[in-house]
Amino acid sequence: MSGRLFIELYLDEDVDVLVAELLRARGFVTLTTKEAGRLGSTDDEQLSHAISERKTLLTHNRADFERLATASYEAARKHYGIIIASRHNTHELVRRLLLVLNRTTSEEMENQVRYI
Repeated sequence: MSGRLFIELYLDEDVDVLVAELLRARGFVTLTTKEAGRLGSTDDEQLSHAISERKTLLTHNRADFERLATASYEAARKHYGIIIASRHNTHELVRRLLLVLNRTTSEEMENQVRYI
């Protein structure tokens, strides 16, 4: 159990930082790659950082993060969730994220991959 009710997000560097601002305005905790000082890190390093922060990683990078999720599963390595988002305008992406964030607890998101 993670001890948190709400999912907290870590945005991969390919996600528009406006997503973080719009979610914060609705009370959700978000951290961008830039804020974390992690620009240019590998995908594996980004996922490791999200894990260390106990955050769900949000990305548009489907292929690499599906591979990392599979590797985590095979290694019995816990993560706090990965949300893979299709590319949409920022407001549509936030709308889709809110459907997940408002209906899924952080505990339910552990070791899960969701597509929006």
